[in-house]
Amino acid sequence: MRHHTILKITEADTVGVALLTLDPGDRACVSSTNGGVAAEFDVVERIPRGHKIALSDIGADAFVYKYGQVIGVATNDIAQGAHVHSHNLSGEGGYDRKSARAVSATEIDHAALPDSFMGYARPSGEVGTRNYISLLSTVNCSATVCRAVADHFNLGGGLDKYENVDGIVAFTHGFGCAIDPDGLGMAMLQRTLIGAAFNPNVAATVVIGLGCETNQAKFMLARCGITEAPTLKSFTIQEAGGTRKSIAKAIAFIEGLLPEVNAAGRTPQPVSKIKLALQCGGSDAYSGITANPALGIASDILIAKGGTAILSETPEIYGAEHLLAVRATQENVGEKLFGLIDWWRDYTDKAGASIENNPSYGNKKGGLTTIAEKSLGAIAKSGQSPLTAVYGYGEPVTEPGLVFVDTPGYDPICSTGQIASGATVMCFTTGRGSVSGFKPVPTLKLSTNTPMYEAMQDDMDVNCGTVLEGETLRAVGERIYARIIDTASGKKTQSEINGFGDNEFVPWQLGAIL
Repeated sequence: MRHHTILKITEADTVGVALLTLDPGDRACVSSTNGGVAAEFDVVERIPRGHKIALSDIGADAFVYKYGQVIGVATNDIAQGAHVHSHNLSGEGGYDRKSARAVSATEIDHAALPDSFMGYARPSGEVGTRNYISLLSTVNCSATVCRAVADHFNLGGGLDKYENVDGIVAFTHGFGCAIDPDGLGMAMLQRTLIGAAFNPNVAATVVIGLGCETNQAKFMLARCGITEAPTLKSFTIQEAGGTRKSIAKAIAFIEGLLPEVNAAGRTPQPVSKIKLALQCGGSDAYSGITANPALGIASDILIAKGGTAILSETPEIYGAEHLLAVRATQENVGEKLFGLIDWWRDYTDKAGASIENNPSYGNKKGGLTTIAEKSLGAIAKSGQSPLTAVYGYGEPVTEPGLVFVDTPGYDPICSTGQIASGATVMCFTTGRGSVSGFKPVPTLKLSTNTPMYEAMQDDMDVNCGTVLEGETLRAVGERIYARIIDTASGKKTQSEINGFGDNEFVPWQLGAIL
């Protein structure tokens, strides 16, 4: 008979997490997060690594608890030692928005941790962690020209003499025409495009349109309060005389910009200037136990030093939004968060979908069953800091501290919104093994478990699976914070080394396409 460890996260939990695959007849030894032994019992059916096991008999229609919160309802009687997953657990919630109580944040001694990084000071007062020139297509019709210009410099050796320039990033997309010029969709698209092109990690921008599109550059720039400057050029393909002349014109513009952009050097800057995007993708059952809470500690450290952390993925806080809203510094901030959830319920209903139908195939294979369970683990990225503000998709983040930006859960659309809102570094936790990166923002990949980290070391930056091997969350959180500072100061992430970021710019498109 084999003995295996089952992790019980809180005393209120009725399910535990299997740290190894279990077979019928194995003896399960239940341990809690404080290292104690809670109970032992026999395993009655096969339970994959990372999946849930019933810690005691659970009756049909009973609430099931994990993280000390309801994650769903048992659809039939579940015996102690049985597998708890999609076959016997529904996604019904059981929480009351008014029932949550604020929890005092744990004081973190951060005096010995870095207070500064080496960044690029911008005339706006913002500070970049990278030094890019951006090409912005107003419409899909100019995307090929933008790509050709970027390739000329990135792949053709055009940046060889400019060691302080990180690259030319082309913000191309599939929209920009056949849309109501005065509608919500156009306003959101323009806000996203301008936010990305003028992210603090971008030193100069060239805007290229076709010429006859709905999204005219001059109107977009004016709507967003942007005026022409030496570091901003715009033209259309039709005005330039076609594709080849447009490519040549854009290349000449950038060649003229490169000496000035390259002259910008890194200087010591306070970490309060860092805007950290909190992101997760390919989550598994360990996400809410290792990488997410460790990132939450790193986020709390950054915020304690005056910095900003941006939490997003609105459909993936569903079922846990009340625990986040209760941390709001003002009542209207919490109410605004609840308003987003109500909007998403209506949005999915109109599309014939359900906000509760979230955990993906990979999430479920990794042990996550319901959206409430996924959300409870996801909000751990936010640490314990108070929630200071809630923003719409791509709106500029101006408040320091922990803020929330409304986005879908789909990683490219979410990250695009965070970048448009001003994020300058991103931390992306993953249990299944996401491999994305998001120019112009360096993206650190945090692995939730050691086996995946070892299998995909070329894509991962930090292994948080060591929490399951005895390292404290605090120690891992401090390691993440140190990597954030190193990355903000110029150390390349694995996604940058692997060349990610040219295909992950995906604006959220709302409204009718005509």
